Amino acid sequence: MTDIADPAPPRKQSRDARRAQVIEATIETLAERGYARTTLTDVARRAGISHGLVLFHFASKEGLLTETLRYLAAEYRDNWLTALAAAGPTPQAQLAALLDADFNPAICAPARLAAWCAFWGEAQSRPLYQAECGAKDDDYIQRLEAICAALIVADRSALPPARVARVLRVTTEGVWLDMMTMTAPYASAEARATVLTAAAAFFPDHFSAPD
Repeated sequence: MTDIADPAPPRKQSRDARRAQVIEATIETLAERGYARTTLTDVARRAGISHGLVLFHFASKEGLLTETLRYLAAEYRDNWLTALAAAGPTPQAQLAALLDADFNPAICAPARLAAWCAFWGEAQSRPLYQAECGAKDDDYIQRLEAICAALIVADRSALPPARVARVLRVTTEGVWLDMMTMTAPYASAEARATVLTAAAAFFPDHFSAPD
């Protein structure tokens, strides 16, 4: 007889689903109202639940926003790790996968970009936020630098890997900001093409600037 694992307790499934529902509502509210003007009442209304139920799951606005940032950070990390795991073994394929991961429609979505911008704006005055954003960045930066270093060695180049990786990273972050702040923002395809143009400038034997 085949053993069938017991399903997760319904109460736990309901709790996890409810927390995710509230966090998604928080992301949408941050995108619409900004950090300072986001309230638990706004989030509850968007989630379609009571203010008290939001407090039950997150205790306070600060708790809700902290958990929302952690949720976004975990989502971002899972996205690029999945992309890297699916890439080929060459540093060229790995770099392409990392760069493309930032333009996955599930990640590069207007509400999520706006939420990230809101948290970036608060990071300097909130050490916990800075730590969460930093934790998101550190492993990514190390992987990106290692991949750039491997390409530089293959090309017998004298480029500094840390600076090359930094240029690629800040170019991605820059086009994300453009997409959120420009009066007439360009599409995500153009944002991706901009980042690939930077990659082609450093590694012309491995990348071509899009037309």
